[in-house]
Amino acid sequence: MTFKKFSKDIWLLHFSTFFFFLGIALVFPLISPLAILLGATPLIVGSIASISSIVALFLKPFGGFLGDKGWKFQVMMLGSILGAVAGVFYVLSVSLGNLTLFAVGRGIHGFGMALFFPSSLATAIELAPKGRVGETLGWRGMMFSLSNLIGPAVGGFVADYFGFQSAFIFTILLSLIAAGFVSTAYRTNQKKNKQKKTETSENVSYRLLLNPFFIAASLSLLLLSLAYSGMFTFLPALYKVIGLGTSAFGIYASIMGGFSLLTRVFGGREADRRGPIPVATFGFLLLLLAYALLALNPTPPKAYLSAIPLGMGFGFAIPSLQMMALAKLPQKIRTFGSSIYTMFFDLGYLSGPLIFGYIAQLKDSYWVVFPILPAVILIAVIILQLPRFFKGKKPKQKRCS
Repeated sequence: MTFKKFSKDIWLLHFSTFFFFLGIALVFPLISPLAILLGATPLIVGSIASISSIVALFLKPFGGFLGDKGWKFQVMMLGSILGAVAGVFYVLSVSLGNLTLFAVGRGIHGFGMALFFPSSLATAIELAPKGRVGETLGWRGMMFSLSNLIGPAVGGFVADYFGFQSAFIFTILLSLIAAGFVSTAYRTNQKKNKQKKTETSENVSYRLLLNPFFIAASLSLLLLSLAYSGMFTFLPALYKVIGLGTSAFGIYASIMGGFSLLTRVFGGREADRRGPIPVATFGFLLLLLAYALLALNPTPPKAYLSAIPLGMGFGFAIPSLQMMALAKLPQKIRTFGSSIYTMFFDLGYLSGPLIFGYIAQLKDSYWVVFPILPAVILIAVIILQLPRFFKGKKPKQKRCS
């Protein structure tokens, strides 16, 4: 496995993914502390954290539709630019002490994700070398993990020592850099895109999305996101309430991102060799272990032990789920399929903070959130096994890569 086996276009898009999600990762650990600082209740904290997912949930099919019309690179560029616009609203919200402006920024960021994510994922699959879809998704996922490794820690420390505004200015710059990488990839890949467009002119039914592998992968992603959003929203809120700085959660997220970084490519390669279901199952079992450990010890330093299997679990589960859901879809509907698949992540990320925020407010405690997370992942493990019973009935699909 060497870098030169992948085309320049793949690496340009991988780097755009890194910078786009780095801009998002900088903001994540700051949402709850800033909202609390501006006077938000636990339910409002959860609602603010969910706004970007609400917008992305409804607009991703639109982004996927545009991508399947041959405009993948254009919508990725626009999504990156919207990330920079969101950063401007974040800066203004701090300057004016206005929670509404921050909420608007979260909505704009959600629109940017709705445009960027489906086309980015579909393009990675389409440009992957034959037989190495999982590995390519692993490299793409590694860029996401690297952003999680660097982003929360940088965002947390910058916010602690230089203020929220400085952290949000980073978001603006990083989003613009992502747009530059997409633009470069577009210029070097225009001819190839035209060829691909003519190669996929056949009529393909969206009913191909209704297969057990796509459905099981999407539902498992929903539950993964539900648990993850509850942890990612209310663990930093807990640390804020008990008097810890934003850097406490930044360290947790960085440990998680680091171990996800170490396993993403390996997990993708194993999915190519063994199939996505066994590798995804192993990843979810690691997530189950992680959330059980977190429920027992949610505060530092013991909490940091749970970040290790959590990151490793994501490293194995995410590329495998993506391959399971999307790799064998026809190219003409793959970007739309990517939008539907990733909508389940947004649905989980939307409902998680709302559900767990309601529970936390009902019990007047953030502590009650964490013992629920292992049960959510256990349900996902069960759902993930269902396609094994339908292997003989799997619909024939043309593979495009």
